[in-house]
Amino acid sequence: MTKRTVALSREEFCQLVARAIDSLPPAVAERLANVEIVVEDRPTSEELAMVETDPGETLFGLYTGVPLTKRSSSYGMVLPDKITLYQRSIEEGCRTREGIQARIRTTLLHEIGHHFGLSEDELEQAGYE
Repeated sequence: MTKRTVALSREEFCQLVARAIDSLPPAVAERLANVEIVVEDRPTSEELAMVETDPGETLFGLYTGVPLTKRSSSYGMVLPDKITLYQRSIEEGCRTREGIQARIRTTLLHEIGHHFGLSEDELEQAGYE
């Protein structure tokens, strides 16, 4: 038996992303001033290699940039950091629209954790694997 997936339009998916962003505590949202949040269909092979994704493992999101904990006083005049959410990967991992919403929020929080300087192990311990 195959798992049924829900496919949303890009507009519907982005609305769920916006809802997840709106649900962030103000103290967190304020620290995302120079972070772009984008939606792509799937990660590229280069992105999968960059994070050393194992075969069979799904990448739902990716943070690229300089974590807040790694910035020095000379940090400035740089492009925004970026959080990419992978729509098709997320949809394929969920059976319902509610599941997609929950996965978007969890993935967003996971990638924000990287922006704040948390490691994969720390995020896993916090329940954001």
